[in-house]
Amino acid sequence: MVSLPNKKLFVLLEEKKEAILTEWEKKIILTNDEDILREQVKKNGEIILYVIIYDMPKNDQTILDLFIKAFSSTIAKERVNENMNIGNFVYNINAIRMTLNKHIYQFQQEWKDIQFITNQIDHFLDRLLYLTVTLYTEAKNRIIEEKTKFIDLSHKDRLTLLGQMTSSFIHEFRNPLTSIQGFIQLLKADHPSLKYWDIISNELEQLNYRISQFLLLSKKELIGKEKKFFSLNELIDEVLTFLYPSILDGNVEITKNYEAPITIFGYPDEIRQVLINIIFNAIDVLVQYRTNPMIEINISIINTENIKVEIANNGPMIPPHLIDSIFEPFVTTKKLGTGLGLFVCREIIEKHKGSLTCHSESDRTLFTISLPLLKNTTIFN
Repeated sequence: MVSLPNKKLFVLLEEKKEAILTEWEKKIILTNDEDILREQVKKNGEIILYVIIYDMPKNDQTILDLFIKAFSSTIAKERVNENMNIGNFVYNINAIRMTLNKHIYQFQQEWKDIQFITNQIDHFLDRLLYLTVTLYTEAKNRIIEEKTKFIDLSHKDRLTLLGQMTSSFIHEFRNPLTSIQGFIQLLKADHPSLKYWDIISNELEQLNYRISQFLLLSKKELIGKEKKFFSLNELIDEVLTFLYPSILDGNVEITKNYEAPITIFGYPDEIRQVLINIIFNAIDVLVQYRTNPMIEINISIINTENIKVEIANNGPMIPPHLIDSIFEPFVTTKKLGTGLGLFVCREIIEKHKGSLTCHSESDRTLFTISLPLLKNTTIFN
């Protein structure tokens, strides 16, 4: 326990108490929404000054600690509940400090006594401020975490509902679409000379792809599906064949570089969805902004555990404010886009224990798919 060298200073402070409070009240800062609590703020100042003048001379640290703990908790809760600025409280406490110091320095006492007492007051107020701000910050963080959790849960609930609605709605489309595709094949066999069969079939395939894309949101497509071995190289070639009409129409130059033939284990239909979506998106952008549209596809082995598929195009740069959220649902750079394509792509790749990233510069946008080389993944050299 530290001995107080001169208790007379506290007697002098008691004599100046009213003057100190009056001077301090003129310095108080309150925002408009806090003005109704002006009397409470004044009372808080009176309580702090009382403790300094009457309890500090007792030189009992336990009393001061109990006060700091109880008072800081009350102020923190009050400020959080009323959504008040903690910065005002910090300023007002420091205003008490400055007002006290001003009067103490005017006392005709030994300098070492004045310095000792001001240090004691500073230590007391600093601890009070520290604990109050800490409790306030912790309470605010809890509120933010709870709100964030609620928003996340609400968002997931909406996506779940969307998936359920989409599944039921789209299945009603798939049944007649399957019938139409079957009859198209029959008509094509009976009348092979008629024009536009290939165009009609391709458009139906595109529609079927879009339907599958929406169904992936509800996860219903996984029912009855099993993983299997498939050639990643051949799958990319199949996708390019499927998109050939769009590639030809857009006069897009395709460059392929396969480091090695790779057979992997997974859901080929879903990986196909990812490749179609990324490449088709690139074609859609390139035909609007480039006279020399180019897409480059590279497959490489990163290490003994991962492979990498890079799909690059020379389209315009994706705005920086979108690049971080481009894989979020309902985020799109297209006027008529749904904002679900890349979201579904990321879901699929992450389900395959991989990652999907995007990097965009002024004349090059690169999508990188990283997939693990699992025990049942084979590389044929």
